Parts: sequence; structure tokens; C-alpha cells
Amino acid sequence: MVRATAFLWACCVFMVTTNVAQGIGVNWGSQSSHNLPPSIVVQLLKDNGIYKVKLFDADDWTVKAFAGTGIEVVLGIPNTELQRLSDNYNEAKRWVKENVTRHLYNGGVNIKFVAVGNEPFLKSYNGSYVKTTLPAIKNIQKALAEAGHGDNIKACTPLNADVYESNSAVPSDGNFRSDIMDIMVDLVRWLDSNNSPLLVNIYPFLSLYKDKSFPLDFAFLDGKAKPIQDKGLTYDNMFDANLDTLIWSLKKAGVPNLKIIVGETGWPTDGDTNANPKLAKRFYDGFLQKIASGKGTPLRPGSMEVYLFGLLDEDMKSIAPGFFERHWGIFRFDGHPKFAIDFTGKITDRMPVAAKGVQYLPSLYCVYNRDVKNMSLAQGNVDYACLRADCSALVDGSSCDKLDEIGKISYAFNMYYQTYDQSVEACIFNGLGTTILADPSTDTCFFPIQIQSDGTRISIVSGVSVAASVLVFLALL
Repeated sequence: MVRATAFLWACCVFMVTTNVAQGIGVNWGSQSSHNLPPSIVVQLLKDNGIYKVKLFDADDWTVKAFAGTGIEVVLGIPNTELQRLSDNYNEAKRWVKENVTRHLYNGGVNIKFVAVGNEPFLKSYNGSYVKTTLPAIKNIQKALAEAGHGDNIKACTPLNADVYESNSAVPSDGNFRSDIMDIMVDLVRWLDSNNSPLLVNIYPFLSLYKDKSFPLDFAFLDGKAKPIQDKGLTYDNMFDANLDTLIWSLKKAGVPNLKIIVGETGWPTDGDTNANPKLAKRFYDGFLQKIASGKGTPLRPGSMEVYLFGLLDEDMKSIAPGFFERHWGIFRFDGHPKFAIDFTGKITDRMPVAAKGVQYLPSLYCVYNRDVKNMSLAQGNVDYACLRADCSALVDGSSCDKLDEIGKISYAFNMYYQTYDQSVEACIFNGLGTTILADPSTDTCFFPIQIQSDGTRISIVSGVSVAASVLVFLALL
């Protein structure tokens, strides 16, 4: 009877997962002022047939919500932990015991990988984690093996695509960056010997964002771009060219067959001229169709495993890379879908299933009080609001940049009001704010009502946010 029940459960999981292109997972981050409860997010994944999720930490409340679901989970270890785990093997053993072993029981969590660090070799980190990453990975894998999990759970690390480059812009000229060449060769050879995958994050949007001369069509996978040739292979999109640049780098490092998982890829929907739902849908339509086809890249044909970035918007992410950073979600912060997306890759215009059971704050909005004619205090108050809440939808090219001056002030006031749970004090603004019941949203600009918080709050008062607030206010003038 037990075997029959297990068989039926496995069949049910298989039937659900066949509704999603093989190998598709999602990233779920939690850098938000108000996070959805894990139970609601888990149900959101299941309702949309997504059975692979990558986390950025190993929060116990979050991880245990996956028990008994069959969902494959990638646990994350922040970069700030690398030094400790690198220096002390006992710390690695403790981490595995507290964050892995405790969840591995009959009907427990299906942990697949441990991602040690996150993009630790980014150029912007100036080498801070170069010496500690590989030792930390080795210690975690050794601890996993000692605990009896080493065959089923592999340690790895997600890397940004900036760890390799091609001076001539063709994949065959690719190689790892000269400043990290030695450590990258050591890393990929160790991964290969341990049967661990290399996770790489590839964002065609960022190529477009950083280089205004970058051909728009080459960022998508719908065959509309002018192709380039490289050693008899044809490339008509940046994703394939980028991934094959990595494969050439691996060949030159002596591990041509190392398993590659795309740890992150996606398209943002706000915060930049090219960040909008229409272009996001275009990217995902082409990308998911490619994954469903099992075609692979010109240099490595066949199926691939990918984790879309991301599941939900995160209003507390750093905007240092760009204002779009807070808008990568396929779903809004509240689990409401933004655009039609077909995870099967069949490209139907169906909307994903929205999150269920979401609890919202009352339907109240904070806006500019039009009875106040003297607007001399507006600048300081908008600056204050945008320092402490997310105003990235107001920047040029974003969804709310067409609002008039009062509309933009109202948007900033409401974002602060919602971020701080609609407290009475959060809509004063030196007498400029007032609360209303009528939704001030427009056809293009969404004024949110915040969800009831799970108790998690992240401070966003930082130099980066100060810069953001200044830029946002300049857009109002």
C-alpha cells in the first residue's frame, strides 16, 4: 500500500511538471519590505507547475515550507559567509547540519544543490571573495559527504557571465578573465571532478542596457536578429553566443563537458525604457520555446536546465546596477502576474495562476493634498519618501514617468505610506499628504496597496538609495 501511494504521488508530480518545459525553475529572492508567506509562494509554484526553485539563503521558515512538495530546492549561502566557511571546516559541518540534514527526512525537503556564494567574482567586488570561494565550496561538499549527503547534494557557486570574455565578440575567442584565470581553472576542474555543475547567470537585457548601440533584436530569441558566424556556427541571439563563449572557455580549461546550469536569466518590467511587460513577454516567449525544443546552443546541442529570474519583484534590492533591479519578477510583489507567459514553451497567451490567499492592507492611498497650493515643501518630502521606499517606477522610461507633477508626488507619498504599513504618521509630509479611498492608478502606472507583512523588513537607507531619491525627484521637475 505504501509503495502504491508513493507511486501515485510520483505520477501526480510528473503530470504537473509536464505542464512546464523540462528543466525550468525559478529564483525566489526575499529582498522585499513585505514578503509573501512561504506557504503562499509554495502554492503559487505548484499551481503553475514549477517544481524547481533556487533560493539565496537557507532560512529555516522558508525551506521547511517545501517539505513533502517534491519541489527541488537550491539552498544559498551569502557571500558574507564565505570567509567563515573557508577558514573553519567545523563551521561548514555546522552549517550542513543546521541547514541541510535537519530537512532531510521521510517526507522532507528535496534539496538538490547548495549554492556557495552568489556571483562572488564580480568585477565590482574587487577580488574580495576570490581566495575564499573555492575553499568554502570544498568544505561544504566535504561536510555534505561526511553527513552522508554527498552523492545526492552537490556544492556549486553561481557566477556572473563577466567571469569570461571575448575580445573579438565571437564565442570561439572566449576565455576566462585574465585576473581570475587561475582560480577559474581550479574551480571548474574541481567542479568537474566532483560531478558538480557550473551555474552561470546570463542576462541579454544587461547587454542592451549597458550598450545603447547593442542591436535590440539580438537580445531576443525569436530569430529576428541579423546572425553572426563563428567557425561555421550561426548565432542569431545573445544568449546562445554568451553561453557558447563559456563553453569555449571551459574547453580551454580542459573540462569541455562540465555540466552547465543557467542559474539566472530573465527580463525586467520597469525601471528603464527597455524594461516593460511587452519586451519581457517577447523574451520569455522565445526563451521558453527554445528550452522546450531541447535544441540547446550551436556548440552544445541538447536540453538544458535553467532558473528564471525571478519569481517576485523585490522592492528593497540595490539599484546600483539600475532602477530595473527591483522589477525582475514575473509576478508582482503580491504574486499577481504581470503578463501572459507559457511555461510549457508553446507560446499561448495565457496568464499564470496568481497567488492565492494573499492578505492586503485596507484600500487606502496616500496622495498629495490638492488643497495645499504652496508646493515649496514638496521636494524635500518626495526626497524623504523615495529615500525610504521604492520610487523606481518614476524614472525616465518607466511606467509612471508620464504622470504630471502632482501625480508623481502622490506616487512617492503612496509608496512610502504602503511601505510603512499605512501608519497615520506615514501620510503627513508636513501637511502635504492626505488619504483617499479611490484608486489613483492610471492605465500605465500602478499605485499598489501593500500586503500584510510576514514580519520581515530590510532597511534601505543607504548611499545608493540617496542617489536614487535625487534622480527620482529630478524626474518630477
